[in-house]
Amino acid sequence: MANSAEKIIEANGIDLCTQAFGNPADPAILLIHGASASMLWWEEALCERIASGGRYVIRFDNRDTGRSVSYPPGRPGYTLADMADDAIGILTALGIDRAHLVGRSMAGGIALLAAERYPDRVASLTLVSTSPGGPDLPPMSKEFTDYVDAGGPDPADPAAVVEFIVGLLRIYAGGSPHYDEAGVRALAARDVARTRDLASCLTNHFVIDFGALTGLRLDEITIRTLVVHGAQDPVFPLAHGEALCRLLPQAELLIMPRTGHELPPSLWDTVVPALLHHTSQTSAPH
Repeated sequence: MANSAEKIIEANGIDLCTQAFGNPADPAILLIHGASASMLWWEEALCERIASGGRYVIRFDNRDTGRSVSYPPGRPGYTLADMADDAIGILTALGIDRAHLVGRSMAGGIALLAAERYPDRVASLTLVSTSPGGPDLPPMSKEFTDYVDAGGPDPADPAAVVEFIVGLLRIYAGGSPHYDEAGVRALAARDVARTRDLASCLTNHFVIDFGALTGLRLDEITIRTLVVHGAQDPVFPLAHGEALCRLLPQAELLIMPRTGHELPPSLWDTVVPALLHHTSQTSAPH
């Protein structure tokens, strides 16, 4: 199994930083992370474990994260639909006709839009800690909203940004026993050090246009889907994952017990085999 170095590629007309793990001849899995999170939050050890199961794993920095293209703070100039086009553009740039998409948190919407717009390119979906949205679903926890509403760190102070991320991920854990503060701090420090523009990273994903999701018909997305959700998720409580599973015609639900808005290493022994099984049974091309 060979891991490639990080590589800047042109996809969908922009520069995106990517990294691949495993054998390109194996079925491809594209990992897409959520708001303000670079590809580092798909931990290298997780990518290697998935690749060792016979998958070609690609992770990448979304726009305004890591080493990918950045835009002025508060003026991203792109939409969530553009980010779905980015995901497929990466596959095209890498010569991959069809891949399994894994979308986490906000990137669940990116993966769903990609599946709607490019069904022939998506072999399966895995949606982690995400939501279909809707007024009847339970709200985010007060602890989470209070933390976010209190205002973010000064982007000119990298140490403050690291501490903000550490605190945020502590809340994401929802009181679960999986939170590893030392590990989170080390990863946050690496992430902050390689981010092109911290102000843009902290801001832009929260002001982009999500309008493409408004007309999204989940009942028309017939691609096989695995919904993975923490039982104690404080951002999208479990009812969000359950609703997503009901709305998608070919979905099954994997509940992670005593887990928040996270994908902790202590649960990889459960999640990785489930993902490998799921991606061994591809949907038929449309």
